[in-house]
Amino acid sequence: MNELVLIDARSDKAQGDALDMNHGIPFTRSANIWFGSYEDCRGADIIIVTAGAAQRPGESRQDLLVRNAAIFRDIITNVTHYNQEGILLIATNPVDVLSYVTWKIAGWPKERVIGSGTLLDSARLRYLIGNELGVDPRSVHAHVIGEHGDTELPVWSRANIAGVPVELTPDRQDDLFKETRDAAYQIIAAKGATYYAIALALDRICAAILGDEHSVLNVSTYVDGYLGIKDVYLGLPCVIGRWGIERTIDLAPNDEELSLLRHSADVLRDRIKMAMSSLDME
Repeated sequence: MNELVLIDARSDKAQGDALDMNHGIPFTRSANIWFGSYEDCRGADIIIVTAGAAQRPGESRQDLLVRNAAIFRDIITNVTHYNQEGILLIATNPVDVLSYVTWKIAGWPKERVIGSGTLLDSARLRYLIGNELGVDPRSVHAHVIGEHGDTELPVWSRANIAGVPVELTPDRQDDLFKETRDAAYQIIAAKGATYYAIALALDRICAAILGDEHSVLNVSTYVDGYLGIKDVYLGLPCVIGRWGIERTIDLAPNDEELSLLRHSADVLRDRIKMAMSSLDME
Protein backbone atom coordinates (compact mmCIF):
# COMPACT_ATOMS: atom_id res chain seq x y z
CA MET A 1 0.00 0.00 0.00
CA ASN A 2 1.66 3.25 -1.12
CA GLU A 3 -1.23 5.71 -1.03
CA LEU A 4 -3.70 6.33 1.79
CA VAL A 5 -6.33 9.05 1.98
CA LEU A 6 -8.30 9.78 5.17
CA ILE A 7 -11.87 11.06 4.89
CA ASP A 8 -13.81 12.25 7.92
CA ALA A 9 -16.80 14.45 8.66
CA ARG A 10 -14.32 16.32 10.85
CA SER A 11 -11.72 17.40 8.31
CA ASP A 12 -9.50 18.82 11.06
CA LYS A 13 -9.24 15.38 12.66
CA ALA A 14 -8.44 13.74 9.31
CA GLN A 15 -5.77 16.37 8.70
CA GLY A 16 -4.26 15.79 12.13
CA ASP A 17 -4.27 12.01 11.70
CA ALA A 18 -2.63 12.29 8.28
CA LEU A 19 0.08 14.57 9.66
CA ASP A 20 0.70 12.24 12.59
CA MET A 21 0.97 9.22 10.29
CA ASN A 22 3.28 11.02 7.86
CA HIS A 23 5.68 11.73 10.71
CA GLY A 24 6.04 7.96 11.15
CA ILE A 25 7.05 7.31 7.53
CA PRO A 26 10.82 7.55 8.29
CA PHE A 27 10.35 4.46 10.48
CA THR A 28 8.58 2.38 7.81
CA ARG A 29 8.28 2.10 4.06
CA SER A 30 7.43 5.17 2.02
CA ALA A 31 3.79 6.07 1.45
CA ASN A 32 1.76 9.06 0.37
CA ILE A 33 -0.79 9.90 3.09
CA TRP A 34 -3.20 12.82 3.01
CA PHE A 35 -6.66 13.91 4.08
CA GLY A 36 -9.27 14.44 1.42
CA SER A 37 -12.88 14.15 0.31
CA TYR A 38 -15.11 11.55 -1.30
CA GLU A 39 -13.74 12.58 -4.69
CA ASP A 40 -10.42 11.03 -3.63
CA CYS A 41 -12.11 7.61 -3.63
CA ARG A 42 -11.82 7.68 -7.41
CA GLY A 43 -9.42 4.92 -8.47
CA ALA A 44 -8.97 3.50 -4.96
CA ASP A 45 -8.34 -0.25 -4.78
CA ILE A 46 -9.94 -0.59 -1.34
CA ILE A 47 -12.34 1.70 0.51
CA ILE A 48 -12.40 0.92 4.23
CA VAL A 49 -15.46 2.19 6.10
CA THR A 50 -15.06 2.56 9.85
CA ALA A 51 -17.37 5.54 10.39
CA GLY A 52 -20.50 5.29 12.48
CA ALA A 53 -22.09 6.07 15.80
CA ALA A 54 -19.86 4.99 18.68
CA GLN A 55 -20.82 1.93 20.69
CA ARG A 56 -21.58 2.97 24.26
CA PRO A 57 -20.58 1.02 27.38
CA GLY A 58 -23.08 -1.82 27.83
CA GLU A 59 -24.67 -1.22 24.44
CA SER A 60 -25.05 -4.25 22.17
CA ARG A 61 -23.88 -4.04 18.58
CA GLN A 62 -27.48 -4.31 17.44
CA ASP A 63 -28.53 -1.18 19.34
CA LEU A 64 -26.41 0.73 16.84
CA LEU A 65 -28.37 -0.64 13.93
CA VAL A 66 -30.80 2.05 12.82
CA ARG A 67 -28.44 4.95 13.52
CA ASN A 68 -25.58 3.45 11.56
CA ALA A 69 -27.75 2.28 8.67
CA ALA A 70 -28.74 5.90 8.03
CA ILE A 71 -25.11 7.03 8.24
CA PHE A 72 -24.10 4.31 5.78
CA ARG A 73 -26.67 5.31 3.20
CA ASP A 74 -24.97 8.70 2.95
CA ILE A 75 -21.41 7.33 3.00
CA ILE A 76 -21.88 4.53 0.46
CA THR A 77 -23.86 6.73 -1.92
CA ASN A 78 -21.01 9.25 -1.94
CA VAL A 79 -18.28 6.63 -2.28
CA THR A 80 -19.92 4.82 -5.19
CA HIS A 81 -20.51 8.10 -7.01
CA TYR A 82 -16.74 8.29 -7.53
CA ASN A 83 -15.71 4.62 -7.48
CA GLN A 84 -17.36 1.59 -9.06
CA GLU A 85 -14.34 -0.69 -9.39
CA GLY A 86 -12.80 -1.03 -5.92
CA ILE A 87 -13.47 -3.26 -2.94
CA LEU A 88 -15.57 -2.06 -0.01
CA LEU A 89 -14.27 -3.29 3.35
CA ILE A 90 -16.67 -2.68 6.24
CA ALA A 91 -15.67 -2.54 9.91
CA THR A 92 -18.50 -0.55 11.51
CA ASN A 93 -20.80 -2.51 13.84
CA PRO A 94 -23.08 -4.32 13.51
CA VAL A 95 -20.71 -5.31 10.73
CA ASP A 96 -22.69 -8.19 9.19
CA VAL A 97 -25.86 -6.13 8.87
CA LEU A 98 -24.02 -3.07 7.57
CA SER A 99 -22.12 -5.18 5.04
CA TYR A 100 -25.48 -6.34 3.67
CA VAL A 101 -26.78 -2.75 3.68
CA THR A 102 -23.63 -1.62 1.86
CA TRP A 103 -23.99 -4.37 -0.74
CA LYS A 104 -27.59 -3.37 -1.44
CA ILE A 105 -26.87 0.36 -1.63
CA ALA A 106 -23.74 -0.03 -3.75
CA GLY A 107 -25.18 -2.62 -6.11
CA TRP A 108 -21.71 -4.14 -6.47
CA PRO A 109 -20.88 -7.84 -6.88
CA LYS A 110 -21.01 -9.55 -3.50
CA GLU A 111 -17.37 -10.60 -3.82
CA ARG A 112 -16.31 -6.94 -3.61
CA VAL A 113 -18.26 -6.06 -0.46
CA ILE A 114 -16.51 -7.60 2.54
CA GLY A 115 -17.07 -7.22 6.28
CA SER A 116 -14.35 -7.68 8.90
CA GLY A 117 -16.66 -10.40 10.24
CA THR A 118 -15.30 -12.84 12.80
CA LEU A 119 -11.63 -12.41 11.89
CA LEU A 120 -10.90 -10.62 15.17
CA ASP A 121 -13.07 -13.04 17.17
CA SER A 122 -11.10 -15.95 15.72
CA ALA A 123 -7.84 -14.21 16.62
CA ARG A 124 -9.07 -13.68 20.18
CA LEU A 125 -9.98 -17.34 20.52
CA ARG A 126 -6.62 -18.45 19.09
CA TYR A 127 -4.82 -16.16 21.50
CA LEU A 128 -6.71 -17.60 24.47
CA ILE A 129 -6.18 -21.20 23.36
CA GLY A 130 -2.49 -20.56 22.78
CA ASN A 131 -2.17 -18.93 26.19
CA GLU A 132 -4.01 -21.84 27.80
CA LEU A 133 -1.87 -24.53 26.16
CA GLY A 134 1.47 -22.71 25.97
CA VAL A 135 1.52 -22.52 22.16
CA ASP A 136 2.13 -19.60 19.81
CA PRO A 137 -1.41 -18.48 18.81
CA ARG A 138 -0.25 -18.34 15.18
CA SER A 139 0.03 -22.13 15.36
CA VAL A 140 -3.53 -22.53 16.62
CA HIS A 141 -6.21 -23.23 14.03
CA ALA A 142 -9.61 -22.33 15.46
CA HIS A 143 -12.54 -20.54 13.89
CA VAL A 144 -15.35 -18.37 15.20
CA ILE A 145 -18.15 -18.08 12.63
CA GLY A 146 -21.60 -16.53 12.26
CA GLU A 147 -22.48 -13.10 13.56
CA HIS A 148 -19.74 -10.80 14.84
CA GLY A 149 -21.67 -10.49 18.06
CA ASP A 150 -23.75 -12.32 20.61
CA THR A 151 -24.82 -15.29 18.44
CA GLU A 152 -21.36 -16.11 17.07
CA LEU A 153 -20.05 -19.62 17.67
CA PRO A 154 -16.71 -21.43 17.90
CA VAL A 155 -16.17 -24.48 15.72
CA TRP A 156 -14.53 -26.60 18.40
CA SER A 157 -14.94 -29.76 16.32
CA ARG A 158 -12.34 -28.40 13.86
CA ALA A 159 -9.98 -26.65 16.30
CA ASN A 160 -6.46 -28.06 16.10
CA ILE A 161 -2.76 -27.45 16.63
CA ALA A 162 -0.55 -29.02 13.94
CA GLY A 163 -3.48 -31.23 12.97
CA VAL A 164 -3.97 -32.49 16.52
CA PRO A 165 -7.42 -31.67 17.98
CA VAL A 166 -7.46 -29.09 20.76
CA GLU A 167 -8.19 -30.98 23.97
CA LEU A 168 -10.04 -28.89 26.54
CA THR A 169 -12.86 -29.84 28.88
CA PRO A 170 -16.33 -28.64 27.83
CA ASP A 171 -16.36 -26.23 30.79
CA ARG A 172 -13.00 -24.77 29.77
CA GLN A 173 -14.16 -24.46 26.18
CA ASP A 174 -17.18 -22.51 27.40
CA ASP A 175 -14.99 -20.24 29.54
CA LEU A 176 -12.61 -19.42 26.69
CA PHE A 177 -15.43 -18.79 24.26
CA LYS A 178 -17.31 -16.50 26.65
CA GLU A 179 -14.11 -14.52 27.13
CA THR A 180 -13.75 -14.34 23.35
CA ARG A 181 -17.34 -13.27 22.73
CA ASP A 182 -17.43 -10.67 25.50
CA ALA A 183 -13.94 -9.23 24.95
CA ALA A 184 -15.18 -6.14 23.12
CA TYR A 185 -17.61 -5.27 25.91
CA GLN A 186 -14.79 -5.54 28.45
CA ILE A 187 -12.50 -3.30 26.38
CA ILE A 188 -15.24 -0.74 25.72
CA ALA A 189 -16.04 -0.56 29.44
CA ALA A 190 -12.36 0.04 30.20
CA LYS A 191 -11.34 2.50 27.46
CA GLY A 192 -14.37 3.40 25.37
CA ALA A 193 -13.63 1.53 22.13
CA THR A 194 -11.48 -1.13 20.49
CA TYR A 195 -8.69 0.19 18.25
CA TYR A 196 -5.52 -1.79 17.83
CA ALA A 197 -6.50 -5.40 17.17
CA ILE A 198 -9.25 -4.48 14.69
CA ALA A 199 -6.80 -2.20 12.86
CA LEU A 200 -4.39 -5.12 12.52
CA ALA A 201 -7.23 -7.35 11.31
CA LEU A 202 -8.17 -4.82 8.61
CA ASP A 203 -4.52 -4.50 7.61
CA ARG A 204 -4.37 -8.28 7.24
CA ILE A 205 -7.40 -8.30 4.93
CA CYS A 206 -5.94 -5.49 2.83
CA ALA A 207 -2.63 -7.34 2.52
CA ALA A 208 -4.46 -10.45 1.31
CA ILE A 209 -6.30 -8.40 -1.32
CA LEU A 210 -3.43 -6.26 -2.58
CA GLY A 211 -0.99 -9.17 -2.54
CA ASP A 212 -3.48 -11.51 -4.25
CA GLU A 213 -2.58 -13.99 -1.51
CA HIS A 214 -5.52 -16.41 -1.74
CA SER A 215 -5.36 -16.49 2.06
CA VAL A 216 -8.16 -17.99 4.16
CA LEU A 217 -9.60 -15.39 6.53
CA ASN A 218 -12.82 -15.36 8.56
CA VAL A 219 -14.66 -12.41 7.04
CA SER A 220 -18.29 -11.45 6.63
CA THR A 221 -19.54 -12.62 3.24
CA TYR A 222 -22.86 -12.89 1.45
CA VAL A 223 -24.37 -16.35 1.87
CA ASP A 224 -27.16 -17.70 -0.29
CA GLY A 225 -27.33 -21.48 -0.18
CA TYR A 226 -24.36 -22.51 1.97
CA LEU A 227 -25.58 -25.25 4.35
CA GLY A 228 -29.14 -24.17 3.64
CA ILE A 229 -28.52 -20.57 4.78
CA LYS A 230 -29.90 -17.89 2.47
CA ASP A 231 -29.74 -14.14 1.87
CA VAL A 232 -27.53 -12.97 4.74
CA TYR A 233 -24.03 -11.69 5.45
CA LEU A 234 -22.14 -13.59 8.17
CA GLY A 235 -18.63 -14.61 9.15
CA LEU A 236 -17.13 -17.65 7.42
CA PRO A 237 -13.63 -18.69 6.33
CA CYS A 238 -13.12 -17.30 2.82
CA VAL A 239 -10.32 -17.33 0.27
CA ILE A 240 -9.29 -13.70 -0.26
CA GLY A 241 -7.51 -12.47 -3.40
CA ARG A 242 -7.06 -9.42 -5.61
CA TRP A 243 -10.72 -9.08 -6.47
CA GLY A 244 -12.13 -9.85 -3.05
CA ILE A 245 -13.78 -13.06 -1.92
CA GLU A 246 -12.98 -15.95 -4.24
CA ARG A 247 -14.85 -18.71 -2.44
CA THR A 248 -16.05 -19.91 0.95
CA ILE A 249 -14.36 -22.81 2.75
CA ASP A 250 -16.73 -25.44 4.15
CA LEU A 251 -15.61 -26.19 7.71
CA ALA A 252 -18.07 -29.09 7.89
CA PRO A 253 -19.36 -28.15 11.36
CA ASN A 254 -21.01 -30.85 13.43
CA ASP A 255 -24.79 -30.94 13.91
CA GLU A 256 -24.79 -28.79 17.05
CA GLU A 257 -22.53 -26.17 15.48
CA LEU A 258 -24.61 -26.13 12.30
CA SER A 259 -27.77 -25.55 14.34
CA LEU A 260 -26.10 -22.62 16.12
CA LEU A 261 -24.88 -21.20 12.80
CA ARG A 262 -28.38 -21.33 11.34
CA HIS A 263 -29.74 -19.63 14.44
CA SER A 264 -27.12 -16.89 14.07
CA ALA A 265 -28.14 -16.46 10.42
CA ASP A 266 -31.82 -16.22 11.38
CA VAL A 267 -31.07 -13.51 13.96
CA LEU A 268 -28.99 -11.56 11.45
CA ARG A 269 -31.65 -11.87 8.77
CA ASP A 270 -34.24 -10.32 11.09
CA ARG A 271 -31.89 -7.43 11.87
CA ILE A 272 -31.11 -6.95 8.19
CA LYS A 273 -34.85 -6.65 7.53
CA MET A 274 -35.06 -4.06 10.30
CA ALA A 275 -32.18 -2.06 8.82
CA MET A 276 -33.52 -2.21 5.28
CA SER A 277 -36.98 -1.22 6.49
CA SER A 278 -35.54 1.79 8.32
CA LEU A 279 -34.06 2.90 4.98
CA ASP A 280 -37.31 2.18 3.09
CA MET A 281 -35.48 -0.49 1.10
CA GLU A 282 -36.55 -4.07 0.44
